[in-house]
Amino acid sequence: MARTPAALLDASAITLSTLCLLHCLALPLLAAALPLLGAWAEEEWVHVVFVIIAVPLSGHALWRAHRLRRLPRALLALATAGLACLVAGAVEMVPGAWETVVTVAGSLMLAGAHLWNWSRHHRH
Repeated sequence: MARTPAALLDASAITLSTLCLLHCLALPLLAAALPLLGAWAEEEWVHVVFVIIAVPLSGHALWRAHRLRRLPRALLALATAGLACLVAGAVEMVPGAWETVVTVAGSLMLAGAHLWNWSRHHRH
């Protein structure tokens, strides 16, 4: 079903208005919470919690996608490497100086694998 230009403009306007509202409401709350968020960001348990959430969620999403339509091995390897880097960073398997680099690289690899999977899904 093709959308009309007017419908796209309406949807765009609604989306922008919603984003503006969220920005106006959330920014003061976020600014007030920054000291707490900054303290939490340094805590090791936060990284472990994120990995505990990311591994099963990403694993399930990619496993399900692989069962429905065979995913390229490169995509699976990228996702696996990303998850491995996240785990290595969260449980301090890498030296402290490399922890951030490995964690960010893992996040980017995992996000890239999910984007690749998403684009494959929406092309078909």
